[in-house]
Amino acid sequence: MKATGIVRKVDELGRIVLPMELRKTLNIQEKDPVEIFVNGSDIVLRKYEPGCDLCGSIDDELKMHRGKSICVTCINTLKGMVK
Repeated sequence: MKATGIVRKVDELGRIVLPMELRKTLNIQEKDPVEIFVNGSDIVLRKYEPGCDLCGSIDDELKMHRGKSICVTCINTLKGMVK
């Protein structure tokens, strides 16, 4: 992880403000979803990018089926299993 040197206080509602420089660098716009992870004692924020519900890939085109996002690679794999 790369340190930015930026420190922010948590407000009374548990919020922090992401500095404009970081939002611009990471292309995070107002209302964009952000994922929150915990890695040991670290809190990690990442711009949310939906991925395949089966393999997690975000590189492939996603198709929706019964409320699930499935990539073309997994669709083709499943087709091969059915044959």
